[in-house]
Amino acid sequence: MSHPSSPLPSGLPSGTAPAAPSQALVTWADPAREAAFHAWLGPLAQTHQLLPASLRPASADASFRRYLRIDSATGESRIVMDAPPDKENCAPFVQVQALMAGAGLNVPHIMAWDQAGGFMLLSDLGSQTLIELLDPARPQDAYAWYQQATDVLLDWQKASQPGVLPAYDEALLRRELALFPDWYLAQHRGVTLDATQQATLQSAFNIIVAHNLAAPSVYVHRDFMTRNLMAPASPGAPLGVLDFQDAVYGPITYDIASLLRDAFISWEEEFVIDITVRYWEKARKAGLLGANSASGWGDDFGEFYRAVEWMGLQRHLKVAGIFARLTLRDGKPKYLADAPRFMGYIRATANRYRQLGPLLKMLDQIEGTEPVTGFAYGRM
Repeated sequence: MSHPSSPLPSGLPSGTAPAAPSQALVTWADPAREAAFHAWLGPLAQTHQLLPASLRPASADASFRRYLRIDSATGESRIVMDAPPDKENCAPFVQVQALMAGAGLNVPHIMAWDQAGGFMLLSDLGSQTLIELLDPARPQDAYAWYQQATDVLLDWQKASQPGVLPAYDEALLRRELALFPDWYLAQHRGVTLDATQQATLQSAFNIIVAHNLAAPSVYVHRDFMTRNLMAPASPGAPLGVLDFQDAVYGPITYDIASLLRDAFISWEEEFVIDITVRYWEKARKAGLLGANSASGWGDDFGEFYRAVEWMGLQRHLKVAGIFARLTLRDGKPKYLADAPRFMGYIRATANRYRQLGPLLKMLDQIEGTEPVTGFAYGRM
């Protein structure tokens, strides 16, 4: 995940206007890296008609990666990725970019890559993210955008092949879940779990992992949400896809859960169900959800929707831990402002399923919140 300072293809643009060079200069903490950058950029400036004086900050990533925007004499802007090689590995970005481009997705074109230096020149997909066009109070206006987003997702999933990307296996699922007790509970909330609470959490994690491993496997973007989708630069053009370097091969439920249970925008469940069922129908037609699968998802939307909820629960527990870590370890406090949204997702899902009742009770005690009441769709 990334946290931007302006609308750029970097992960999570904020929607602010790009800063002019005179307003926001590019600064470097390491003079040696600054010199290396200018030595790399010099020849490219001639080859691609770049205008070095226009270089400006674009966005900062949640990692050590950042993005810069630079204009060209042709009138088109470009994106520069600055990813220190001792902290960031760009090889996965390059690999996934090629896979997505091969699947027909609109992703940044890699124009130049200095693998040893950690610099990359990319095409610019535009300056407006999909989330900037959305209003939770007007789901009717968002409907067509989400249909486009699920079509993009299906094109990505239909290209899936096992053994190409890292497996989203039990070990990775459990490492991600561990971020919740390690960072959100222990570090952020200052909670030391007693033996009973530890057992409650472990039992919940076992159930979550078992549900998620039952899903058919496809390519997983792993952060497929509206801040990582770029609005078309011209009518009829496809959505652009960003922030894909962490892609894996795993549960088909993950990306649709990310899209509709977003970190930064929420929808009423009626809208979520509507988009999900239409995605499910298209996934069935594409052969991604076999009728003979152990889950029966090829025949039963209710079963599929519940599986998406279980996958979303894993993601929300993970992200709550990541947001706490970004604040406490990395000095990026803006992320935790969205933690209540994630805790709301977690508690609402836990309230639907009796197996998660002990987890919900524990979280209510820790968070000091009232128990969830009212009708819960799909409780079982």
